[in-house]
Amino acid sequence: MIELPSYRPPALARWFPAGAPGPATLGEHVLLTGVGRWWADAADRPRAVAVSCADHVVLRGDPRALAPGDLAPLAGCYLDAPARFLPVLRSAFDRLVPYERMVWTQQEPARRPPVPRGVRVRRLEPGDAAALRALGPDAAWIAATWGGPEGLAASAHGWAAVRRDGRILALACTYFRGSRYEDVAVFTAPDHRRHRLALACVTALCADIAARGHVPGWDCSTMNRPSRLLAWTAGFRLVREYVHYAAGGPVRQAAGATAPASRPGAALPSPLGASPLGAKTN
Repeated sequence: MIELPSYRPPALARWFPAGAPGPATLGEHVLLTGVGRWWADAADRPRAVAVSCADHVVLRGDPRALAPGDLAPLAGCYLDAPARFLPVLRSAFDRLVPYERMVWTQQEPARRPPVPRGVRVRRLEPGDAAALRALGPDAAWIAATWGGPEGLAASAHGWAAVRRDGRILALACTYFRGSRYEDVAVFTAPDHRRHRLALACVTALCADIAARGHVPGWDCSTMNRPSRLLAWTAGFRLVREYVHYAAGGPVRQAAGATAPASRPGAALPSPLGASPLGAKTN
C-alpha cells in the first residue's frame, strides 16, 4: 500500500466506521488530531484503504485490490479487518494471530475513590511532559496516539494522580477520540498499584468526557482480567466482542515462486498489549 498525503483523509473517512465504540474511534481520532497515517492501494480511485495510529490499523475495502506484498507497511501491528481480508493477510505476514477483544461503554455512575495524602488527581498540563517521559518505556504507548508525551500533556484529554514532587503515579487518557465515543487508556506505576489510583483517574477522565457530550468507551483483551475488573468498577458494561489480528513480519515473495517464502519478521504485539485495541491498561 502507498501512504497518502495529509490532505486526502477527509475523502477517505467515508470508508471507515464512525460514531461507534471500539475500533471505529481510531479513524476519527486520526482525522481530528492528524496523528497517524493513511494508506491505499492506489492514489486515485482506491479500492482498499487503511488508517493507522500507534500500532493499530483499521483496514477496509476490497481485498482483491491487494497483493500480499502490498501489506508490508502494516507488519507488527494490530489489524482490525473484515473476515474477507483473512486470505491476503495470512499470505502477507509470517504470523497472524487472532485475539478476542471486548468493547465496553460507561453505563453506570462511578464515584471517585479517595487518594492517599499528598496525591492530587488533576488534568494533565503542558508542563507535565517531563513527568510523562519519566514513567519510562513501559508507559510510552499511552502517549503514542497523541504524538508523544508533549502531545498528550497538551491535549487536555488526560488526568493523572500526581504527587507533591510532580511525579505521576497513575494516569488515564483518551486514547482514541471519536465523534461520539472516546476510548479510555490507563497506566499505573508498578510500585503504586492496588491503591485505586487508576480508578480515581478513570472516573475523573470519564466525567470530563461526559462534559464534552461524549461517551467513555473501553476496549480490552478478554484475557486481561485486571482491565475487565477496572472497567466494571468504573461503571463500564460490555457492548460487544470482536477479533483483531496481531501481524508478524512481512513475507518475502521469492522470484518465480508460486507460494510465499517466509523469513523471521517483526515480533508479535503482546495479546494483553500495552495499548486498546492491545489492552490499554497497566
